[in-house]
Amino acid sequence: MDIRQASLKKHYEWGGKIEVISRAPINSREDLSLAYTPGVAEPCLEIQKDYNKSFDLTRRSNLVAVITDGTAVLGLGDIGPEAGMPVMEGKCALFKEFADVDAFPLCVRSKDVDEIVRTIYLISGSFGGINLEDIAAPRCFEIENKLKEICDIPIFHDDQHGTAIVVAAALINALKLVKKEIGKVKVVINGAGSAGIAIGKHLLNMGVKNLTMCDRFGIICKGDKNNNPAQEDIANYTNLENKSGTLADAMTGADVFIGVSAPGIVSEEMVKAMNSDAIMFPMANPTPEIMPDLAKKAGARVVGTGRSDFPNQINNVLAFPGIFRGALDCRASCINEEMKVATSFALASLIPDDEITEENIIAPALDKRVAEVVSKAVIDTAIKTGVARKSL
Repeated sequence: MDIRQASLKKHYEWGGKIEVISRAPINSREDLSLAYTPGVAEPCLEIQKDYNKSFDLTRRSNLVAVITDGTAVLGLGDIGPEAGMPVMEGKCALFKEFADVDAFPLCVRSKDVDEIVRTIYLISGSFGGINLEDIAAPRCFEIENKLKEICDIPIFHDDQHGTAIVVAAALINALKLVKKEIGKVKVVINGAGSAGIAIGKHLLNMGVKNLTMCDRFGIICKGDKNNNPAQEDIANYTNLENKSGTLADAMTGADVFIGVSAPGIVSEEMVKAMNSDAIMFPMANPTPEIMPDLAKKAGARVVGTGRSDFPNQINNVLAFPGIFRGALDCRASCINEEMKVATSFALASLIPDDEITEENIIAPALDKRVAEVVSKAVIDTAIKTGVARKSL
């Protein structure tokens, strides 16, 4: 039985990966009166007088909504909101396991941006944060941006920002190993959807100067007829010489390759055309853009993928639980760019400089230190940037 068959069998056994457990005992008439009527009227009236008391008197302070429209579920594509539910439940289980954050899955039957935004806004008063998940680009950018304008709680699209944060953390340590500076390396990203564009923007914030984005049409150039609005925007800050060409052209003389695209599209020859001590993050799942052994054979010094069966797994679980733990604890109004940068450096710091090797540039997904280190970085930065609304 392979892992997929074993997982299907377990899902039938589990009948769902999460459940609701009461924190209030109901064993007597007094218990009932305290948890429900008539006693419950008192916290209701307190919240009526002061909206912020909703965080103190309900579970809202520890509750995140994990929301999808089912249009970009893992590598399966547009399979529908209900079919995305197992992934959303899994995400909720990870929130609880790694950072003790309560999370609830919500699958929305709509592909209309404004309808989805309105739906999320209308229920946002029940949660302390919103984690958007598996929503196709470019719609995901519009949904996130519109929600940030109208909601007073953190809005975070993990497929974008979680991926970007962990990639940057791995890159920080890989660059230390090969003794190259982030502001002097040439970086190529293949895949200009939600993850690729977010990685690009985050790396620019981290100090990358020379960045080229590619998609299935080749190098993304300003003014290209194939660009969607998000790609046209990122073109303003990348490929500054406005060169055209193929992915192979872009990789020639590059120091870093990051793939969030399709399996098997990078050849050994393309790796050989990169600079010495090349860093390769082919992260297409389940089959990378190039398999690690082939990348190493072709001359890559450091290779990381999205898979757990190879070294240097670049896994979002290193980011989102701790990010929301910190944001909820300091009651942050948003998750800003400074918090994302701080998280990347915090994750990188978990591997001491003298322990960095070709196969040890990022903490493993099950490292129990991660959430605490990340949440502290988020809280400290939220306070420093003025978005924390609760003193600790």
